[in-house]
Amino acid sequence: MTEKKVRALCLFSGGLDSMLAVCLMKKQGIAVDGIVFTSTFYDLTTALKSAKQLGINLIQKDFTTDIIGLIKDPPHGFGKGINPCIDCHALMFKRAGEYMKENGYDFLCTGEVLNERPMSQNKKSLRVVAETSSFGDYLLRPLSAKILPPTQMEIDGIVDREQLEDLQGRGRKRQMAMAKDFGLTSYPSPAGGCKLTEPSFAKRMKDLKEHEGINNLKNIDFLKIGRHFRFIDGTKLIVGRNHSDNEYIIANVNKAENYILHAANVKGPFAILPKKSSPESLELACSICARYSDSQENEATIIRVKFLEDENLVSVMPMQQEQINTLLI
Repeated sequence: MTEKKVRALCLFSGGLDSMLAVCLMKKQGIAVDGIVFTSTFYDLTTALKSAKQLGINLIQKDFTTDIIGLIKDPPHGFGKGINPCIDCHALMFKRAGEYMKENGYDFLCTGEVLNERPMSQNKKSLRVVAETSSFGDYLLRPLSAKILPPTQMEIDGIVDREQLEDLQGRGRKRQMAMAKDFGLTSYPSPAGGCKLTEPSFAKRMKDLKEHEGINNLKNIDFLKIGRHFRFIDGTKLIVGRNHSDNEYIIANVNKAENYILHAANVKGPFAILPKKSSPESLELACSICARYSDSQENEATIIRVKFLEDENLVSVMPMQQEQINTLLI
């Protein structure tokens, strides 16, 4: 009778730690697939590239609705940005655990390293994540396993604890040495990867949550481009920074609900402003567009204001930088 091969499902970011977790499992003859959770808040490029180098199957699961729900009310709070890391990790493990059960895997593994990240990878957080996920009994952290309590997989002998590691802290020397031993030819530099941890994006996300709310995914996607302004009456203006932003605005703006602004007599950015805006907000928006156009500081600029097929020309003076700074999100 052929012995059943042990199968692990690795939560896979594509970073060096998750790559090493896969290598440690494969070293023991365990079959490994990766699972990555997709969202508008992080890019899949690294995970796809790393999975290809390791020769593993990478399962993709959309996580956008889940993470937006956590941002609204995270039981364990936020990090420095608007990142609900503890609850996010726990819910990812829960979703991965459900997939594990449905598809015949024996356990989950991750590339987490004890104390590598102060909020989400200290001993308490690792325990909370495991317990909250409901799949803690199936969760192995091979890079730090020797300094964590033995898991059921180790106790049952399907994973050899002696071949696992005792890494902790933020240093990367041992990981880099391991990468060399495993023949990993390339791996990404350490980085958060999640936009919710980036201060500028987090500030915009908090502002959106407070005003328009975060149910509309298109509004969230717009946070990645342009300059964002909030007026005293609550009106929001988005102004393109470059050609790419301008193209994004033209392609994605809801033309039935927004003005499109653009300098008519000089080169300048495209901008979007809600159609329900007051005349005062519209004038402010035009003045900001003028400031970022190629017009001279002390000369009037003609701004084209378009809504569907209607178009008006507005002459304004560019706004002074001091005032702009008070409105910039």
